[in-house]
Amino acid sequence: MEREVIIVAGGSGKRMAGNIPKQFIEVNGKPILMHTMACFHDFDSRIKQILVLPTNQIEYWKTLCTTHHFTIEHKIAEGGDERFFSVQNGLKISNPKALIAIHDAVRPCVDKNVIHACYLAAELYAAAIPTLPLNDSIRELTDNGNKMADRSRFCIVQTPQVFQGELLHRAYTQPYSTHFTDDASVVEATGVSIKLVQGNRENIKITTPIDLKLAALLLP
Repeated sequence: MEREVIIVAGGSGKRMAGNIPKQFIEVNGKPILMHTMACFHDFDSRIKQILVLPTNQIEYWKTLCTTHHFTIEHKIAEGGDERFFSVQNGLKISNPKALIAIHDAVRPCVDKNVIHACYLAAELYAAAIPTLPLNDSIRELTDNGNKMADRSRFCIVQTPQVFQGELLHRAYTQPYSTHFTDDASVVEATGVSIKLVQGNRENIKITTPIDLKLAALLLP
């Protein structure tokens, strides 16, 4: 099946204590977003890439592409007020017959093997996401305080989250809900089971200055 990826870039960078949206912060000489898009291009140069950006950032992105001589082919969709609506807009220019990945713009260290595993599992099982086991102990907050929780019953969720296109398009016709925390939760609300695959520890979501320092060590 044809492969596509919708890269969602809606971050403002507030937790970076800076004025530049975090997806545009340079790491090792180029914006984080360019590193992220290169992950998918290097995995398979035939993948159709759709970038979702806030409307007021599109021209700045085009300027960055010129400045950095960035030539990976992609289409641009306008972002929405919530991630749900941003993905909806990206789907409008996607192919429902394809396998469609949704990926965070600020996850530039995803491993090629993880990308491959997610696409393969989605082709076989319709919906697949990368996850990691919890290393830390966790506690559950309750009305009376908190209590120990069994970490073996939980996992950390990453992206890319990959789905068969017709299923994903159908899921995103649902009304928006605050319970939709990621694309898997949107698809799961239609009654579809989600296949879990092994993620990679380096696939961090860059959110804080510490994440930025780690990314500089991991990226070329």
